[in-house]
This record gives sequence, C-alpha cells and structure tokens, in this order.
Amino acid sequence: MKKIFVVDTSVFLFDHQAIRNFKDNDVVIPITVIEELDKFKKGNETKNFEARNFMRFIDSITQKKEIDQWIKIPGKGNGKLKIGWVRKRETLQNLPFVEMINDHLILAVAKETLEENSTKKVILVSKDLNLRIKARAIGLEAEDYQTGKIDSVDELFLGIVEKKITSKAVFEEGIRNGFFPSDVFLGIEKIPNQYFILQYNRSKKIFKYNEFSDRFFHVGDSYCYGIKPRNEEQMAAMDALMDPTIKCVSLQGAPGTGKTLLALAAALEQRRNYKQIYLARPIVPLNNKDIGFLPGDIKSKINPYMEPLWDNLKVIQNQFNEKEKEYQRIQELVEKEKLMITPLAFIRGRSLSNVFFIIDESQNLTPLEIKTIVTRAGEGTKIVFTGDIRQIDTPYLDEHSNGLSVLIEKMKGSELYAHVTLKQGVRSELANVASERL
Repeated sequence: MKKIFVVDTSVFLFDHQAIRNFKDNDVVIPITVIEELDKFKKGNETKNFEARNFMRFIDSITQKKEIDQWIKIPGKGNGKLKIGWVRKRETLQNLPFVEMINDHLILAVAKETLEENSTKKVILVSKDLNLRIKARAIGLEAEDYQTGKIDSVDELFLGIVEKKITSKAVFEEGIRNGFFPSDVFLGIEKIPNQYFILQYNRSKKIFKYNEFSDRFFHVGDSYCYGIKPRNEEQMAAMDALMDPTIKCVSLQGAPGTGKTLLALAAALEQRRNYKQIYLARPIVPLNNKDIGFLPGDIKSKINPYMEPLWDNLKVIQNQFNEKEKEYQRIQELVEKEKLMITPLAFIRGRSLSNVFFIIDESQNLTPLEIKTIVTRAGEGTKIVFTGDIRQIDTPYLDEHSNGLSVLIEKMKGSELYAHVTLKQGVRSELANVASERL
C-alpha cells in the first residue's frame, strides 16, 4: 500500500537528499519546515550546508508549479511531493497542547493529512525523539529516518577478536611464522587489518591479519612518545596508528580506555613523517548558541571545547622532565603551529596533504560530516577518529545513525582502514570502579 510521509525539519538537516529515499511513496513537507530551514541557511556547519542544498533542490523542482498540489519527485520512482499547511482552525484547537510551537504545527499538518487520506497510511518521519512521542500520543504513526542507520550496534565490527588455542604446538608455530590452521578460526570471518588476541593457557599474543598473504603478523609492545600500551587492545590500537599503510583508523570505546591519548602519542612519535598534526572535535554548544556568541578570535572561541585534547597532551608531556627535549618539543610544535587545533566547520573544500588528523568525539558527527572529512585526505595523510557511540551529545543522532558507527560498518574490509574497540578502562582504579558501579 502506498504511504504518505510527513517529514520534519530534522530529517533535511541530517540529509538534504532525504526526499529521494521514500521510493514510490508520497511526501508532505509542512510549510513550517521551510520556515525553520530558513534559519539555518547561513553558516559553515554541515546543517547549514544541508539546509541550503535542500532549499535549492525544492526551488529547482517547483518552479512554475503550484507547490500546494502534488508534483512528481524527480527520479525513477513514482512518488509525489507537496507543501502542506493547516487549513482548518479546529485541527489546532483539538490538539492537546498549551502552546502552538512549530513542532505542534507540523503535527497538525500530519493530522490533517491523515484525515484527508483515510485509505492510506500516513507516517510522520522525524529524527526528533520527543516529536515522535508526541505524534504517537495523538494517534499518529511516527518513525525515525532510517536511511544510513546501522541495524544493530551489538553486531558492529569490533576490529579485534579473542580466541583460545588448545594446542601448544599450533600456538608456537603461529608465533614463529604467522600461520595458523583454518580450523582455529572456524566460524570467524577474517577481515583485512583485523586483530586477533590468541591465548594458550596464560600466554597471550596479538596478531594482525593480512588478506594478501593470508598470514598473521605478530604485534609487539612498544612505547610511543613516552606512552606504553597497557593491554592487548591498546597494543592493537597503537599498531594501527603506527602502520603507514593504514590511512584511516577508528578507535571506539568508553571514556578512560585511552583512545585520544594513544592517538596523540602516535602522532607525536611520527611527527617527522607529517607536515602537521591537526586536532579537532565537534563543537556541541550549550543553550543552542553558536560559538560566534563567544568573545575573541576563532582560537579563543574553540579553545574551551578543546580542553580535553590539551589535557591529553599534558599527560604525554608530563611523561618527561621539563628540561628534556621531548617535553620542550611539544611546546615548540604548538608554538610553530606544527600541532594545532582546527575547527571542523571550515574543512569543507580543503585538501589535507601530509597531515596526521585526529578527530575526537567523532560519534557526534553525522555520516555526511565523516565523509566530508575523509574525502579531504590528500597524499600522505592519516585520519584517526575516536569516540564512544553510546555517548551522543548531538540532537537527532543516536548510536545507530551517528557518523562513527556508519564509518565502522562501511569501511570494514578496506586494506586502508583499521578499527579497534577498546573495552578496558585505564584512566585510574577509581575511574574504573565508578564506571562499573555508578
């Protein structure tokens, strides 16, 4: 049965091409959505880019047409589109809300659409959880915008597999020549740059799988700019960060697992291989205020959001005495802008060559933002994404639809990509206890 989808503003701020993804179904865009998108047309953030491109698309397909009537959506499907608004005053009067805010006007359009099309299924589509709940409360069907979402984060690629080996001979032979019989990995998919923690009795060794040679390479323990991995997971992460053939790395895990610290240490260790080290993290402002409200130049505006990165840098610096050259070198890199904070808002259109680029808290990026960053990579650049997919601060994203989850799922299997999920907290004994008990 053909459906009618009433689509909320949040969907088009997430994906300006969303209108093309409803196949042969019809789409109603409340006029309130057009009004709200107008507020986002200026700015350098992804949501501003999405708003502008969607409005250009609507303008291109509606010229010389009565947009309050159904018009065909361009493409192979048979879906139609129209702009909707509330035509009956009683529709608003019958809604159980005290204030008539924009969200409620969108609900009113959905309600009238349902009344006018009683033989069709009418569904409100929104990435706003609260709006979906309100819709269901007044008898409307509502769902999230599904395109680009990961079906199950519980099945998300971990990048690392633990396996017990019962034969001492097989274990020792594997360490010597990197070969293990196929029955050791029965039922386990071998993926390029995947790590395997293999254990015989109390002995553990970590290996990285190479698909071209079908061999497993032993991963050793090593210091990077004063930082030593504390467990097998961190050893795997450090190996991926230090491997020049791997151009994109993602590290996913709870706070305190060492994601950002390892990435920074690896960048500093390889500083001679790169022209610059860039550090960034998404800015999720409080009270919905843009950083433009803050005083000072761009560095002054973004520094409060970047303090966690500086904290990790200080941890690395404090591994050394103030008089040691390693300690002083970090300060020199900052002063000479060889190591610098860069705002993500201005990355669109740039080409980044010979750069080690660390993006922290990348679970707060949309899939399009992640794609925008990765596609900026020029020759000799390495990009590292760190984050925790269960700690989302950005409105309209969740653990299924955030950019980090999508990156892990879509990039899996590329010889240029490696991922490691870190589970063991290493910040402090107190932090580990609090994470478990609170």
